[in-house]
Amino acid sequence: MTQGVQWAINIGLALAIFVLGRMVANALTGMLRKAFDRAKMDPTLSGFLCKIANILMVLIVVMAALNKLGINTTSFVAVLGAAGLAVGLALQGSLGNFASGVMIIFFRPYKVGDFIEAGGTTGIVEEISIFNTNMRTPQNQVVIVPNGQITGGTIVNYSVKDTRRIDLTMGVSYNDDLKVAKETIWNVLNSDERVLKDPEAIVGVMNLGESSVDIVVWFWVKSPDFLMTKLDLTERLKGELEAAGCSIPYPQRDLHLFNEKS
Repeated sequence: MTQGVQWAINIGLALAIFVLGRMVANALTGMLRKAFDRAKMDPTLSGFLCKIANILMVLIVVMAALNKLGINTTSFVAVLGAAGLAVGLALQGSLGNFASGVMIIFFRPYKVGDFIEAGGTTGIVEEISIFNTNMRTPQNQVVIVPNGQITGGTIVNYSVKDTRRIDLTMGVSYNDDLKVAKETIWNVLNSDERVLKDPEAIVGVMNLGESSVDIVVWFWVKSPDFLMTKLDLTERLKGELEAAGCSIPYPQRDLHLFNEKS
């Protein structure tokens, strides 16, 4: 009878430990979440860390309750450790992506809406999760890139700056007047309001090629105007140079034949 009463007391105490422990774990998790919110941590990362913390605290509560019942928890801890090691080895790739996701969220090399080149993919970032980054390509394809693949390589963010420089090379014939060619290029640049005045554009001879004199045309535009301005001005420059009497040469060779008397 005394043993039965003791068991009932132990069960009651174990239940009390479990219930109160769950309440304390939930309260601590709530405090942790508020601390993350005050620190303006990313909601995805803070939610994940809070879940992990809550699970660990609940496990401690369960082990305390089992210990109150007289159950030896040493073997239980050993089993959990072995299981954790096995899961860690099986999910080492996912854990690597998780660590990379944490780095991306903390250091923010890019954000949702940025146009980037990373992990072998170029596109607009639509979603950043703990394990993957979802990108939409210019062909409207959704590509899910593992975060480990992104942080393991070079990240090119085309949206982080307000302006971008367009680099064009216009080849003209050796017989053309370079002054006329450069004045024509400047007229085209000055007539397009998308071309920024500051920084100032650069127009000059960069290279004396085999078939042409290469004139570089470097100018700045706002980042959203990059593609269409490059397409438009490439076509306009060709047309205006030809209208000014400049030719756009193509690779050619002059062959000189000599007759040798035997």
